Amino acid sequence: MNICLYGSGSRKIDKIYTDEAYTLGGMIAENNHRLVFGGGDTGMMGACAKGVHDNGGKSIGIAPEWIGEFEPLCKDCSEFIYVNSMDERKQEFLNNSDAFIISPGGIGTLDEFFEIITLKKLKRHDCPIIIFNINHFYDTMLKMIDEMDEKGFLYKAEQLYDIATNSDEIFEHLNSDNDDKQ
Repeated sequence: MNICLYGSGSRKIDKIYTDEAYTLGGMIAENNHRLVFGGGDTGMMGACAKGVHDNGGKSIGIAPEWIGEFEPLCKDCSEFIYVNSMDERKQEFLNNSDAFIISPGGIGTLDEFFEIITLKKLKRHDCPIIIFNINHFYDTMLKMIDEMDEKGFLYKAEQLYDIATNSDEIFEHLNSDNDDKQ
C-alpha cells in the first residue's frame, strides 16, 4: 500500500511530534508499505521519511523543484517526482496513494487535508483518510468541523475520516479498512 503523509516541514516542531512521525515511518517500512510525501527532509515529513529509510522501506517524494528554496529536499527517496505547481503535487499525491494520513502541520497541510476530504466527499476517491491527532494537535479543528455539521453547513452522510492518536491506531484503522474492502 502507498501511504501518503501530509505534514509540516518546519524545523521548529517539538520532539513529541517528530518522534511519533519517525515511529510511523518505521511501521510503514516494517509493514512493507511505501511512503508518499512532499519530499521534505525536515519536520514531520523528514522524520517519517527517516523512519522509513532507517527501517529499509521505500518512499516517493513529490515536489516542485523550487520548493527547495524554502526547505531542504530528502535525498534518500526511492523515487522523486518533480512537478511544476502545488496543484500538480496534490494531484500526484492522489494518483500515487492508497491512504492518506494528516499529521500535524500548518497552512499547507490544512490545504492538502481539506482538498483530499472534499474529493472523497465528491466520490473522486475512496481512500482512507486518518487524522493523526498527536498530543491533541487537531482537537480545535475537529471541534470546528463538528460545529459546522451541527449547524447544518456540512452534509455528513458518511464518515469521511478516522482519528488516531498514535501509530498503532493508524494501523488499526488501515487494517480495518483493508478488511472491509475484501
